Amino acid sequence: MSFPEPHIHAPTTTYTHTIILLHGRGSFGPKFAEELFSSNTSNNQNLPTALPNVRWVFPTSRDRWDTKFEEEIPAWFDAYSLTDIEERQELQVEGLRESVKYVLEVLEKEIKLVGDAGKVFLGGISMGMAVVVWVVVYYLASGTGKGKALGGVLGLCGWCPFARQVEERLSAADAGEEGGDCGAEFQRLVSSMLGQTIPVAGNQEGVSPASIPVCLLHGIDDAFVSVELGRQAAGRLQRMGMPVEWHEYTGAENEGHWIKEPEGFDEIVKFLCSR
Repeated sequence: MSFPEPHIHAPTTTYTHTIILLHGRGSFGPKFAEELFSSNTSNNQNLPTALPNVRWVFPTSRDRWDTKFEEEIPAWFDAYSLTDIEERQELQVEGLRESVKYVLEVLEKEIKLVGDAGKVFLGGISMGMAVVVWVVVYYLASGTGKGKALGGVLGLCGWCPFARQVEERLSAADAGEEGGDCGAEFQRLVSSMLGQTIPVAGNQEGVSPASIPVCLLHGIDDAFVSVELGRQAAGRLQRMGMPVEWHEYTGAENEGHWIKEPEGFDEIVKFLCSR
């Protein structure tokens, strides 16, 4: 079953950068774009106004059966529980494989369009961020982007699927139980968590995790994805070697499961502009 075409918001000035953003469970690309662009920074600018040179790309997941709620909804994968992310986590694998593969196709297309991986940012909210974590792991494992690091990664109110397994692999590598370079380490992560469905070509170009900056925002009062899961994700990305900015806040809309306005949007623009 194919994925819908991404929603595109074109730049209003000379095109220089692309930002790809993934929606959360039950949403879709155009809806996420509309909601995101309806909020402003402290300068009373929305994101397209603050960053007029950006091509905004909002992919949409395909509809997927949700085992917990017994209904078909737009979702990147089947997440049974966010109270215990390890409960029935085997249900996540098939959707993660499909979604990671698809997002990588979108990513490669946008890199080719702008001509430089360093001018492309990748981000997501909630389940969208969860997919982004694994897209980045694959990116590091496969050499996607021909050795050029992405401009940065933006994560909003999300988590890291298979966080315990990721930590186990990294701890094993730290202890010297498995040799090899950084690329080989990420190859093992992809193979062990996502299986062989997604081929891993080998990080021949040597993209360094330290060259991909990450900015994560999460509400302390998030009623849907606990801030502890966000902190855990930040820790795993740091353990992988990526420089992570972490921002917590309270009082965002949607019971804390959103970006605080205007402070959170100020941080997003600051992060993107600094890169």
